[in-house]
Amino acid sequence: MTPTEKDLWFLPLGGCGEIGMNLSLYGHNGQWLMVDCGIGFDREAVGTRIIAPSIEFVAARRQQLIGMVITHAHEDHVGAVAHLWPELRCPVYCTRFTSEILRRKLSEAGLEKDVQVHIVEPRLRHQLGHFDLEWFGLTHSAPESQALMIRTRCGNVFHTGDWKIDPDPVVGSSIDSAALKRLGDEGVLAMVCDSTNAMLTGHSLSEGDLYKGLLEHARHAKGRIIVACFGSNVARLHTLAKVAQETGRYPALLGRSLHNYYGAARRSQLWTLDQGFIESQHLGYLPRQDVFAVATGSQGESGAALGRLAAGNHPAMELEMGDTVIFSSRVIPGNEESLERLCDSLRARGVDVIQDEHSLPIHASGHPAQDELRIMYEWIRPQLSIPVHGEAQHLRAHAGFAKSIGVPSQVRGMNGDLITLAPQISARRGAAEFGRVEIKR
Repeated sequence: MTPTEKDLWFLPLGGCGEIGMNLSLYGHNGQWLMVDCGIGFDREAVGTRIIAPSIEFVAARRQQLIGMVITHAHEDHVGAVAHLWPELRCPVYCTRFTSEILRRKLSEAGLEKDVQVHIVEPRLRHQLGHFDLEWFGLTHSAPESQALMIRTRCGNVFHTGDWKIDPDPVVGSSIDSAALKRLGDEGVLAMVCDSTNAMLTGHSLSEGDLYKGLLEHARHAKGRIIVACFGSNVARLHTLAKVAQETGRYPALLGRSLHNYYGAARRSQLWTLDQGFIESQHLGYLPRQDVFAVATGSQGESGAALGRLAAGNHPAMELEMGDTVIFSSRVIPGNEESLERLCDSLRARGVDVIQDEHSLPIHASGHPAQDELRIMYEWIRPQLSIPVHGEAQHLRAHAGFAKSIGVPSQVRGMNGDLITLAPQISARRGAAEFGRVEIKR
């Protein structure tokens, strides 16, 4: 199965029909372009297994694979690169921040000297085989999240990656709406678009809206403060560092992923505060009212920092009655039970647990709700909507919403479905083998 010069194909091998494990292929004129290469989690297994898309289809055609493009540094988009690259052996393209995260993964796998990683800047336009690529910075909960304008002789595709419309992203710039409107003026055959929050009405909260709520909770806390959040959200770390400074506390990071992303932000010059984080081993020597720890484990993972604190076996410090744990995160579907067990363990220690937001928000999603989807469709004006990044219910809701706002055509594809964009729009269900493989760590 090889595309001709008259063909333009879209083929998802991960991320369509599931949350996470994103991997998409574009086919044109005898070549394939891969966008993202992420991991997911199999929560139905005994214990949580880390999984990645099966790449048998593209590995069998690796001589036709001209490159792998990574839109941003979240694990569900970049986490499988080091594990799957030996079967592909293609050049990789990503932004500086994403390259810092990827570099560590490649180094741990012994591949840092083997993989050719090209660092790109937003608004870079370059030719990759028969694909003309242009990078556009969007706002998201990971820095430097990129959308792609993929131009071919058969038509143009706008691939959004993960995004939201955030007027105050804290780290990085807001969206250049004028540039995106010009893409719409140029003409876009299809928009391949994030569906994670397509079932939600309204507009997602801005990262800039969270400072007041987090500061309010911190001011009322009497003992130690521990904030659980996703390690990749550098903007949230900025906000928390400012809250710690405002309340006269010393901030520290507990958890490997937090240190990885914070280090990457500093090396890529995205950390703009003079203040940083103290070494975690100092926390045990500080008065309780001076402690402000940011911890991994917001989903109830037993081996993460917060789980170890709840179990009383973290080396940095021990929680006591009157300490406060703030969850600046959402619950990923499937983690409800493990998170509730964690919260029960914390409460059993006399720890105050703050999850609800009352009148002031303490967490913001990184994905677009329906008002943002409407705006993006108004900017890009594609002929065809292709929902991705979601379970079947999310893809269905996204396609229905696109239809309701006047997008001429919609195609809902699942993993393994070949969607033909040119010479005419069609879908061939189950055209490519797909599946999942376990990643050992």
